[in-house]
Amino acid sequence: MNTQAPTPPDSWQRFGDINWQASDLSEHLYQAMIDIGDGIRLCVEAGGNPNNPPMIFITGLGSQMLFWPDTLLKLFIDAGFFVIRFDNRDTGLSSKIQIDGLPRLSTLKMMLKVQTGLSNRSEQVAYTLTDMAEDVARLIKTMGLSEVNLVGASMGGMIAQIVAARYPKYIKNLALLFSTANRAFLRPPNPKQFMTFVRRPESHSQRDMVRHSVWFMTTVGSPGHLDIKGTRAIAEKRYQRNFHPLGVSQQLTAILASGSILRFSKQIRAKTLVIHGDKDGLLAPSHGKFLAKVIPNARFVLVKGMGHDLPAYYHPYLANLIINHCHAQ
Repeated sequence: MNTQAPTPPDSWQRFGDINWQASDLSEHLYQAMIDIGDGIRLCVEAGGNPNNPPMIFITGLGSQMLFWPDTLLKLFIDAGFFVIRFDNRDTGLSSKIQIDGLPRLSTLKMMLKVQTGLSNRSEQVAYTLTDMAEDVARLIKTMGLSEVNLVGASMGGMIAQIVAARYPKYIKNLALLFSTANRAFLRPPNPKQFMTFVRRPESHSQRDMVRHSVWFMTTVGSPGHLDIKGTRAIAEKRYQRNFHPLGVSQQLTAILASGSILRFSKQIRAKTLVIHGDKDGLLAPSHGKFLAKVIPNARFVLVKGMGHDLPAYYHPYLANLIINHCHAQ
């Protein structure tokens, strides 16, 4: 049960006329729909003291803000950060992108082109990763934030790299979890994990979508650390909150049309921490090692036993890594 006040303290008025209300997802956060311009509204949750250093969490492909567990975010609040998570465009309660007349694309063909260094830029897609990065930059500007600590996972890590490269004056520190530069000839997913791009749920019913989510997390997650009951509960909450399969496919084509983001990775000036699990079969650890090599002033940490997820077992360790990284001079 959420026992916090229905609206936040007066100190939150620094964000202007944003209408913050108690979150229905978390007892530690407040939620608002924030208009960032260009017809995009993002569903945003924030918690902690707004006078503390801001830390924005960017989620991965098809994920809602629920990807960032409440218990993990509370560790950052307790460490003195003002935490912010949000639904990317096309997921959760944020704006959906509907463009008539877009051609049907072969994602497998586009994947092969990215892997072999060929460009997909001529393909007509709803948007690219640069557009999604612009959403984050506009959120930062709309909330009047500065010296932001940016944490991105998977696709969210790619978006975070573009934001840090294009808007260096806003970003103080960067943490990238199981992410990539999407460069050609980096190791492709293992066959088992590659199936997550191919296998479809039996139907779009809640039952089949929840089953598919559990299978997906079993396939890409950290071996021995999957909380089946918790995974099923989150999948049900995601489905009931907003089911929008088009958004997942449009985000995937955004990644594939963007291709390599190496040009952005090399421009990053923020102090960067790259974290990768040694059991990640979706994005092999070599992706993280490559990032740490090409991003100036980056440090790489390999986490034993971790896959392409954030199991509770690793929360204290991951939070400690990122907190120390952001506090270090």
